[in-house]
Amino acid sequence: MSEESDRLRLGGMALANGLLVHGPTSWAAAVVDDDGEVIVGSGPRPRLNGGVLERVPLARGVIRMVESMMVVPAARAGVPEARLAMEDRPVGVMVVGTMVASAVLRRRIKNVVAQEAAVATINLLPILLMLRLSPASRWHAVEHKSIAAYERAGSLGIATNVVDPKEHPRCGSNLVLPLMVSSAVGNIAARAVRGRRRRALVRAGALVAGIGAAVEAFSFAERNPRNPVSRVIHGAGHAIQAGFVTREPDEDELAVGRQAMEEILRIEQAESEVMV
Repeated sequence: MSEESDRLRLGGMALANGLLVHGPTSWAAAVVDDDGEVIVGSGPRPRLNGGVLERVPLARGVIRMVESMMVVPAARAGVPEARLAMEDRPVGVMVVGTMVASAVLRRRIKNVVAQEAAVATINLLPILLMLRLSPASRWHAVEHKSIAAYERAGSLGIATNVVDPKEHPRCGSNLVLPLMVSSAVGNIAARAVRGRRRRALVRAGALVAGIGAAVEAFSFAERNPRNPVSRVIHGAGHAIQAGFVTREPDEDELAVGRQAMEEILRIEQAESEVMV
């Protein structure tokens, strides 16, 4: 079997001070601590046993999303020096501010469609602008470049991650448009229900279904990149990456990314040998 067919499907997350990467069985992180030292750690990837639900549309999307988020606390416990992008004080203040602004807009704007459009905009744009100025935008580019380098040339490509683009077709930014649409549809549907408790239940159900639908749309776009819907999803995701959430990293940051990639390949290889 060729090295290309043996390549792992890797995902990742930009941290405020480094890179978190996860593979089929494990996670690995490389971060820069307050003293400028690079700390590398790894561990087993948490998994959900969804049973038959893992084959059910929408439900499987929610399971995948939850599993991807479960990696974060595991990595934080394994590498305490890691900091999330949302832990930066300006970003946190911006998140709170958008929540308050959204509540005000929902009361001021009467037209349902206009209201949802305004809320989606006020929730998204300020955070994108803040992330643009955050160090996390450079680490986001490190994530994309490092994974793309591995996808391009296997383990040998990691050393040349500088040449790869800072945008990646499997970036979570491709979820933004589907999530915005599904959220708006769910909120509009909830308004048609009478009773505060019922409306809250419908809204919660719509949120879960919307997450599942967004992941399904993400997967569909990856499998069918030439489909018109896929082009819209990828176009929106690429625009978000290029304009807001990725900036070219320096060589020191790329070197940290290489250490994270080397660690994930090391531990995944060790796990595969144990399974054999």
